[in-house]
Amino acid sequence: MMVIAGGQEDFLLQVEDDDDSVSVRCSYCVAHFTAALKQDAALDNGGTVLNHSMSLVQRMETLLAMGNGSDVTLRVQTINTDEVKVIQAHSLVLTLQSDVFEELLLTRNNSALVLRETADCASVFDKFIRYLYCGDISVRLDQAISLHKLASKYRVWGLQQGLTQYMTLHLSSDSPSGHVVGWYNYALQIGDMALRDSCLQYLSWNLSSVLQSGEWGSISEDLLLSLLQRSDLILQSELELYEALEAWINQNQPVSATVESALRAVRYGMIPPQHLFRLQKQSTLMVKYYESIRDLLYLAFQFHSASPIQLAKYFDVNCSIFTPRNYLSSSWGSPWVINNPTRDDRSFSFQTQLGPSGHDSSKRVTWNALFSPRWFPLSARSTYTELGAMQPTRTDGGRPRIIVTPATSSPDFAGVSFQKTVIVLAKQQGKVVVRHVYNFHQSTEEAGDFLVDADLQRRASEYLIDSSLYLHIVIKPLYHTLLVARK
Repeated sequence: MMVIAGGQEDFLLQVEDDDDSVSVRCSYCVAHFTAALKQDAALDNGGTVLNHSMSLVQRMETLLAMGNGSDVTLRVQTINTDEVKVIQAHSLVLTLQSDVFEELLLTRNNSALVLRETADCASVFDKFIRYLYCGDISVRLDQAISLHKLASKYRVWGLQQGLTQYMTLHLSSDSPSGHVVGWYNYALQIGDMALRDSCLQYLSWNLSSVLQSGEWGSISEDLLLSLLQRSDLILQSELELYEALEAWINQNQPVSATVESALRAVRYGMIPPQHLFRLQKQSTLMVKYYESIRDLLYLAFQFHSASPIQLAKYFDVNCSIFTPRNYLSSSWGSPWVINNPTRDDRSFSFQTQLGPSGHDSSKRVTWNALFSPRWFPLSARSTYTELGAMQPTRTDGGRPRIIVTPATSSPDFAGVSFQKTVIVLAKQQGKVVVRHVYNFHQSTEEAGDFLVDADLQRRASEYLIDSSLYLHIVIKPLYHTLLVARK
């Protein structure tokens, strides 16, 4: 049970999952009834609250179903068809819940009110009306947009906000053809930036699974180009992204300008040279558009052949082609499962290649990661090792923290800075998805909000999978320009 703002009042949104639908229960129909009883009880010391709200809901549902005392007939006509759905309703209930219905009922000429709706909205109109009577509604993934349209059209703000919350919470739910892209497009259409951003973040953080789904082919050109510009994409490799892009282009056949824009957003410097050679010969898309991206491929091969220090003298290595995304392949990091994350400190070692450049691909960096469930605040910490690494100080008031440091130093590190990314996984609607992403330089204390809302003590915490904390640490080597004046 959660409380969500619903217009001028708060309403209760109760979400009950089953295999086919979700029940969203709102207290609008019974709120005043139960609130009045509780207020009377508060005034009468020693009184007892008698809550018969559920029986009231049942009677309201029966009233709608039987049509007893109906004074208005709703004729819901599906646009461009002869289909008409007839619902016997009560003007008092409709006007209490919707000022749009109030205006329509004041201007009607007879007892019938004709409402013209699109096919998708007409199919769920009876559900929508039942919500006005009973305050709860059973929602399926494929009905969310239609019901949201009706709630917006008739200005039933409690239902509208409840559905927005439902969509935000069910991005990871399984559906035959996918639903996140459709919800993103709808949010863009109605100007709901919060829902749009939630959908975009979900697609970015779970891109590997999206690329393998049927939903990938339905992505619009604008959404595709938006995703390709992002550095926070989480996927196996840049090669995986190129191959998925090629499949999308083959399926959707966009105009040449769109293809060129998409191909130029690929970060070819992050693809090993042996794969770039193969793509030049075997990718029909690259062969066809080779002239459009020739300069990027040439720069990528230069990047792989020269040392970063030499390259930085002549090129701006801070541009996107040299900036890695969040790659999950073993060259860039490692998964880390922490059992019983509320107990003692845990340590872990793993290796990554020094950098994405072919010049550095054979060089390895060993990393030491330390997780502490009770990390002492930075302002109160004073102990350091000889190498300067911060030491965890346990305290009951501390918060979970991670530090990631190289096991050794090397002259090869010159010109390279390492950004660390911790990906926190969670299980939602039975599927493992990315819950949070944290970026930092040495310690997650720099991120500030690392697991700040996580209740790791609770076995059923949404941050845990089978009582364990599932992480993936990504090391992102960033080359930086060493000389201001280039030759």
